[in-house]
Amino acid sequence: MPALRTIAMPKDANPNGDIFGGWLLSQMDLAGAVVAHERARGRTATVAVEAMSFLAPVRIGDTVSCYAELVSTGRSSMKVRIETFVQRRTDHSVVKVTDGTFTYVAIDGDGKSRALPPEPTAIG
Repeated sequence: MPALRTIAMPKDANPNGDIFGGWLLSQMDLAGAVVAHERARGRTATVAVEAMSFLAPVRIGDTVSCYAELVSTGRSSMKVRIETFVQRRTDHSVVKVTDGTFTYVAIDGDGKSRALPPEPTAIG
């Protein structure tokens, strides 16, 4: 299941009808934040984005789906790999448009880093 799914709208596009890269980056950040928040069981902050490249344009009307997976953790940090695909409005084809690894840090109410809680143990 995707961590985030939305539709690219005209307000997010340049005059040629292509979606701004910054808008796409923010959607990916939101998707990664969902995964980070679940693992941290609380507030997080984005601290880095690694090796993101745009493979294909996103167009007005495309359905944008961001898939996010926790790939590693540290004391307070989490690396989340995010892959983004679109389903074209015109022909319904699915195209990978970008991917990247985002780093989040668990933070407390004052915005200072905090240790991640222990991972829940499986019952059974």
